[in-house]
Amino acid sequence: MSVRILVVEDEQHLAEGISENLQQEGYAVETVGDGESALLRWRSGGIDLMVLDVMLPRRDGFSVCRAIRDEGGRLPILFLTAKTSDDDRVYGLEMGGDDYLGKPFNLRELLLRVRGMLRRQDWYGQALPAGPTVRIGDVTVDFRKGEVIDPGGERSSLAEKEVLILRLLVERAPELVSRDEILERVWGYEVSPSTRAVEHMVVHLRKLIEPDPERPSYLHTVRGLGYRFSPGGEG
Repeated sequence: MSVRILVVEDEQHLAEGISENLQQEGYAVETVGDGESALLRWRSGGIDLMVLDVMLPRRDGFSVCRAIRDEGGRLPILFLTAKTSDDDRVYGLEMGGDDYLGKPFNLRELLLRVRGMLRRQDWYGQALPAGPTVRIGDVTVDFRKGEVIDPGGERSSLAEKEVLILRLLVERAPELVSRDEILERVWGYEVSPSTRAVEHMVVHLRKLIEPDPERPSYLHTVRGLGYRFSPGGEG
């Protein structure tokens, strides 16, 4: 069965261009032109990836993404937007987006990002050798569901790339994992993001897993080199 992609874009010509190029790659594509329609279509099931414009009628893309994550949706979401500042990119990640492409963009780059996001999806279904969950201090990380569960049972969703970064560091612990390797394994396409995107995800992960995010015990930065995970925790 073909991968089904939902393109959410209110500019008709752009939506048609994206759709045609994705179809040429062998994907099944549907398009809608506003945020409320996007949520309704996603809720009906069968969508594997969403290409989501930010500036939409009826409901903006950021709130659409947040609603999907709050309802437990784990599909990869690629934001499209004319807003290209680092603050906008970071906000998109905070809302649960997995990638961010500023307008105008090269269609080849969009296809590369979509291909990479889909290729990495099988990591969600794979368990670590010890099982699908890992205990980190007082919290539990469920890699299959992409969630962090605190001692009180409250669940916090992780974006796709946050899951992949943490999984990579846990699998390689206590080794240092370089920023270049993280970019290659987690992003996996020719156009690399800014290093701030990686740093922001690490900061968000610390807020969820560390007793004191300002003085991490598990997720450490090795300045100028990369990151490493300490399974037993350390000062």
